[in-house]
Parts: sequence; C-alpha cells; structure tokens
Amino acid sequence: MSNINTENIKGLIKTIQNLYLSDNIPWMIGYSGGKDSTATVQLVWMAIEDLPAYQRTKPIHIMNTDTLVESPVVSKWVEKSLEAMKEAATAKMLPFIPERLIPDYNNTFWVNLIGRGYPFPRRKYRWCTDRLKIQPVNTFIKSKIVEHGEIILVLGTRKQESSRRARTMANLEKKRVRELLSPNPTLANELVFSPLESWSDDDVWVFLMQYKNPWGYSNMDLLTMYRGATADNECPLMVDDTLPSCGKSRFGCWVCTMVEKDKSMEAMIANDDEKEWMTPLLEFRNEFGDEKGDRERRSFRRMHGDLQGNYGRLFHGPYKKEVREQWLRRLLEIQKNIRLSGPEEFHRIELIRKEELQAIRRIWVLEKHEFDDALPLIYEEVFGIPFEDPSWIHEENFGRDEWNILKSVCNENYADEELAFEMMYRMIDIENHATGLNQRKGIIDSIESVITQTFYKNENDAQNYYIEKMTRKKEMGGRYNEKFLDYIPAGADENDEDAEGETE
Repeated sequence: MSNINTENIKGLIKTIQNLYLSDNIPWMIGYSGGKDSTATVQLVWMAIEDLPAYQRTKPIHIMNTDTLVESPVVSKWVEKSLEAMKEAATAKMLPFIPERLIPDYNNTFWVNLIGRGYPFPRRKYRWCTDRLKIQPVNTFIKSKIVEHGEIILVLGTRKQESSRRARTMANLEKKRVRELLSPNPTLANELVFSPLESWSDDDVWVFLMQYKNPWGYSNMDLLTMYRGATADNECPLMVDDTLPSCGKSRFGCWVCTMVEKDKSMEAMIANDDEKEWMTPLLEFRNEFGDEKGDRERRSFRRMHGDLQGNYGRLFHGPYKKEVREQWLRRLLEIQKNIRLSGPEEFHRIELIRKEELQAIRRIWVLEKHEFDDALPLIYEEVFGIPFEDPSWIHEENFGRDEWNILKSVCNENYADEELAFEMMYRMIDIENHATGLNQRKGIIDSIESVITQTFYKNENDAQNYYIEKMTRKKEMGGRYNEKFLDYIPAGADENDEDAEGETE
C-alpha cells in the first residue's frame, strides 16, 4: 500500500524549497521520461513554482541523455515533454532549463558496432553505458562545475529499486557532508539529492496520479505507456506483493543486448497493433545480439590485429567487413520502411544520423583501409539518392574498381590464403597515402605491422602459431597465457570467453 498523502507531499515540498534557498549552487535533475524521474522533476517543479518570483533565481537544468538508440516511442515522448517543459517554464518565468545531451558522434552505438566492429555489448564487455550515457552527462556536469565551482544533482533513485541500490545509497548517506546531500564518489564537487529515496513503486504512481503534471503533460499517458510495456497489459497499484506492478517495466535502448529479451518492446508490440511497425527493430536487435554464431561473424584477431586466447581458443575480435556492411544496409532499410509506412510522427525518424554515417565512412576508409568506400554506395542503393558528405576529400588513385580488381587477383592466385586480400589492400592504401616526405616517416614500420597481422593462412594457422609462441615462452621460463595453453576442457567455463579479453 502507498504511504503518500497530502501532508507527506507538503513536507517534502517544503524540504525542497529550503534546500533550494540555502545556497547559490545550481541544480541539475536527471530526467529519462520514466516514472521516477518524472515524479522527481514534478516534485521540484511544484516546490519552485510555489516560491515567490524573486526567490526563483537559481538555475535548474533538467538533463535528458539521448543515447540516439532509445526506444522510438519513449524518445518521442521525452522530446515532446522537454518541449512542454521549456514552454511552461518560459510562460511561468521559472528557472528550469531543459537540456538534451547526446554522445559524441564519433562514439555512438552504431559507430562502434558497425564502424569499428565492436562485439555487441554483453556481460563481460559492456562498452555502451559509459560512452552513450555517462560521458555525455559528466562532460556537461563538469562544464557547470568549472563555471560555478560545484553543483547539486537531483536524482529519482530509490532504495526499493534493488538491494544493491539500497546498499549504495545507505553507504553514501554515512558520508553526507550536509543534510540530505550525499557526495558523488566518482565526481568531485558534486552533491546528490534523492527526494524519492524512501518511496516505493506505488508511492510514485499514487503521486503521479493524484497530482497534475505542472508542465502540461499527461501522467495518465505515462501510465498507459508503462502498462503497454508489461506482458499482461496491467499496471495496478499494489495492495499486496503478489500483484504485478508497472514499476517492473523497463524502458531503455531498443538495441540493448544486456538482457536476453527486450520484454518491454515485445509487450508494446503485443499489446498495441499500432506499434507493430517496431517489429523490424526488435528482429534486428535479436539478429545482431544473437550469441550463437557470433564467433563466425568476427575476425579471429583482436581489434589491432594481435592474437590472444582463452580456454584453448583464440579470442575473436571485431566484426568482419561483410557483416558490418550487411548490418548497415539492414538498418537503413528499416529506417526507410518506417518513414514510408510507420506512423506519421515517425516519418522523419533517424535510426542512424548523418553524422554517424560520416564517422563510419572515415573509420572504414581511413582506419581500416577499406578504400572501396562502400558506405555511399550502400546508402544510395537503399535511398536512391547520393550520400551527402561535404567535408569528404575524394581519393582519386584508388577506388571501388581497383578494389575489385585486387580482390579478383588475390582470389585467383591465393584462394586458400584467407588474409591475402586484406594484407594487399592495407599495404597499398598505406603506400598510397604516404605521398609526402613527412608521411613516409615510419612507413616501413606500418607495412611490417600489417604483415605481422595478416601473414596467417587462416584461423587454424594463427592458432597453431599462438600455441607455439606460448609453448616457447613456457619452456624458456617466461610469462605466458596459462588460461590458453594449460586449458583443461572438462572443468572450464567457456561462457563469454570472447568478451572477457576484449579491449579497444
């Protein structure tokens, strides 16, 4: 049962007002569009709006982190909510400043997965959260700390979310330097205020249903969205702990592979025929996030071409060229189809931004030496229009025609040498770009590096080479990879063995 009542809310509003007026430190509120962050913003909004105008001077930034791969429905919801906040704050002369933060275009999900070929995020290789969520927020917060000296971060975190969260919050409470304000252990000069810390799921929903949204958005629509994201299409208030709760619905990135199934999106599609257009997104996520057969989609060498292994097998590194190109084409085709046949409000949807496509192109051509420059062709074949990239400097000497000739020659003469073509095109591209005297400095080292990364006939040849190398080290008394060489099949756990050793 909920413990929320009028007296509780009045007392909390007064607490928020006193904290706001106690100093000149600016506030920042984390807002995802979910129920907890909505309740937090609403509480603070109600408290500040109730103050006299002359006291509402300290800025309050409402931060939303758009990972660029959020669930389209939730992303649209948040976009409209932030617009409503901005209009309402301006009209009522309130100090709220909505901010939508995005990751660096050179470090987005698609740039890393399709561009660099990072293996999809998993339990032992979770590269996405820091790049897509933490870095954009920390960059923004640090800029405000530089400007103001310190900031107060207001979050909708609650102890009842999980036992782990409860332990973390309890530990931080012990370190409080001021009443209600906990230090952030990862960022200096940042204090954290959690007004909902003792609330339950039911408390959140009771508050949202009993108090009108102050920036003119619909809390009932939020409840409907949560209800649609539960498998049973129910979202009751809890009267005992055996009933389902909307609090268990989780919204996030539609590409998330940290969970086996995206139950929220599955439920949205199952509960609402009008959301059937999202089915290709779910299918694509399940396709690239499939653990089975993932080794075969990836190179047997690490990101920088070296060999490493565990449990008697080589680690597999980045996705192969044909896989990356196939996924890019699939993503663009899904985007095109949603624009043509999806709901009208999504007719201009961008599953991948132009800036991301430009970053991927540069990685493929300039870093991976894939001078066939496949991205513009894939884009034009899907959309029927040329790919716009005004800052791209076209390479005249080698292109798709020369690429195809080289590939044909290598296949004819070295059909059983799996890496012969890669060795040739990388060395040719390095030589082609070393036209000036300064550019030729270190070219021998660069070419030698390519040869040492590609001289293997195939994976078996590479694995045998690695075994011999580790064996020599062991016999000479040097440090060697014990997990690889001394592997005992019967007692080893091979789960996630590829991800365990992954690095950039």
